[in-house]
Amino acid sequence: MPSLTEELTAGDPHWRSANRLRSVTSMAELYKIHDSERSEKFAHESEKRIAELFDFYGVSWEYEPTTFVLDEDEVGNPLSAFTPDFYLPDYDVYLEITTLRQSLVTHKNRKLRKMGEKHPDVKVRILYQRDIERLFVTHAA
Repeated sequence: MPSLTEELTAGDPHWRSANRLRSVTSMAELYKIHDSERSEKFAHESEKRIAELFDFYGVSWEYEPTTFVLDEDEVGNPLSAFTPDFYLPDYDVYLEITTLRQSLVTHKNRKLRKMGEKHPDVKVRILYQRDIERLFVTHAA
């Protein structure tokens, strides 16, 4: 079984091969791991759970450390920006967590594509609901 960090940095950011995913109907059913000892205020429970998983495995992380400007007006004022949820400094990769409804996921995917155009040297991976569930099923047991 690949390690957590191998999965997070795998070539396919969407981790479409879910052959090991067990039937999980909600985040509440996933295995509980210890609470993060850090004091960050997370925008969503799933972000807190991911931080706890990183802490459990000793993965260094930063929460929303960087905002990338995606569009500017003619005088340089930001019109749109993207702030990934996590940065993993040991792997030089940003992670965006999404457990939202499809219309918002589509919006995030659009921002991620724009991010790739504007900042091609920055590695960003998106974790969808199914990816988060799979991480907890395979790594928090």
